[in-house]
Amino acid sequence: MKEDKILFTGGHGLLGSEVKQLWPNALYPTSSEFNVTDYQQMQDYLKGKKIELIVHAAAFTSPPLIDKNPEEAINANIIGTANIVKLCMTNKQRLVYISTDYVFKGNQGNYKEDAAVNPVNKYAWSKMGGECAVNLYDNALIIRTSFGPNEFPYPKAFIDQWTSRESVRTIAAKIVAIVTKDITGIVHIGGKRRTVYEYAKSLDESKEIAELSIDDLSFAVPKDTSLDCSYYAEIVTQ
Repeated sequence: MKEDKILFTGGHGLLGSEVKQLWPNALYPTSSEFNVTDYQQMQDYLKGKKIELIVHAAAFTSPPLIDKNPEEAINANIIGTANIVKLCMTNKQRLVYISTDYVFKGNQGNYKEDAAVNPVNKYAWSKMGGECAVNLYDNALIIRTSFGPNEFPYPKAFIDQWTSRESVRTIAAKIVAIVTKDITGIVHIGGKRRTVYEYAKSLDESKEIAELSIDDLSFAVPKDTSLDCSYYAEIVTQ
């Protein structure tokens, strides 16, 4: 697929900024140009453009802020995603939805794509709501993943939360690789299972990072959302 036939929502976010380095000729409209809560505006924006794929990464992603303002998460992550699904249905466009490892309860880890979901906070429920809409469209792929800045931005990291998180640069490259494959359904993208502290240290061994426990937080987070990414490895090597 040619880059100029791809539209990426959330292009000014952490992931979008990295994907731009790999797909410089794709379309990255601002939220004011392509407001996911305004279906008619999005439809008008697409007029005259030959878009064949929409990668939907735009989202409200802060768990503590969503706890305080869940209505915004409903609008952006659930209603907005449903609008994107309807848009792709109408225009017969392929859809790739960027979801999260937080859709899992986090009491097991090493989750496969068909594992039972059970979000533990409102952010994760809002992303799960997006997945529900995307699952109604046959020509769609849900990517569950976890990523952070290329440099760990915090002074502390969890020693008791396990993840498959990788740097946004690594995840962006993996997403671009899988999008070239004509697959639908759900795929998990990430790295090996490790604590957030181990992940943080892997980005820069010389950086001083203090230890932190999830018990110290004022909001709920899952303990182990590590992903089984063997299906991804199988696909990209085909």
